[in-house]
Amino acid sequence: MRKRFLVGWSSLLALVLSGGSAYATTPINTLERIEETGLLRVGYGDTAPFSYEDSQGNVVGYSIDICQRLAKRLQRQLDLTSLDIVYVPRTPSNRIQVLNSGDIDIECNASTNNEERRRSAQFALSHYFVSVRYVALQSSGFTTLEDLSGRSVSVARGTVNVSQINQANRERQLNLSVVPVETLQAAFDLVAEGRVAAFAMDDVLLSTMIAETANPDAYALSEEAISAIEPLGFMMRLGDDAFAAEVNKALAHIYIDPEMLLLYERWFQQPLLDKGITLNVPMSDALAEHFMALPHTEQ
Repeated sequence: MRKRFLVGWSSLLALVLSGGSAYATTPINTLERIEETGLLRVGYGDTAPFSYEDSQGNVVGYSIDICQRLAKRLQRQLDLTSLDIVYVPRTPSNRIQVLNSGDIDIECNASTNNEERRRSAQFALSHYFVSVRYVALQSSGFTTLEDLSGRSVSVARGTVNVSQINQANRERQLNLSVVPVETLQAAFDLVAEGRVAAFAMDDVLLSTMIAETANPDAYALSEEAISAIEPLGFMMRLGDDAFAAEVNKALAHIYIDPEMLLLYERWFQQPLLDKGITLNVPMSDALAEHFMALPHTEQ
């Protein structure tokens, strides 16, 4: 009995040390599954202009337009009769869970591709670049991180902004009170209600949320960035390398196509569908250079 116990314990310990789980399941082979089912499971969020539902319940956005083109190219690359998209809602806090469970094959939204996140997922070629800032009430006059010293800052659970603001807090000794909440809107509402001093998030998402309010002039983005410019990308499961290779092959074609500029302008320089706002954000040099550096291969 003691011997069987030690063997079992040793096996469990080895599994834990290797990063596995005692209840691990067989890894999902996405290519095999989509070839069998003709379905691509796409995760989306409530994060205009990247992905959101319009007034008719349709899933739309910059990331969604790209992933619709991705599905068409994958169908061609894999020689499939058809490849339909199944849209699955996800939140900042559960996106890794629904990815690893197989509920989604790829997250078509706006997740930050950094070292912390790459421990949990692998990323497709980037489709946007952001820096992290904070939004505060205009009346507060807050524009720098030092202005927030001793105050409270909201963040959305499951975002890298949690660790970013905590790091800034430690390094700059700001004595911040960090308030994690479940959704981006809930974090923004805490600022609107005066319950926290600021909300830290990707600058383009904050700009969109400000523009959607009844009084955009009541809010201001910080002049100081909390992070350097970082890439956003579509997340896929770790170890799903064959699928990731096909995705990146398809995205390289999509990103170098002249239509890509029109797709970008649709979501960042024209009125957002069902939002009544226009972001007026031209393509950044970082994104343009990223697209131009991609290999130009035969279509």
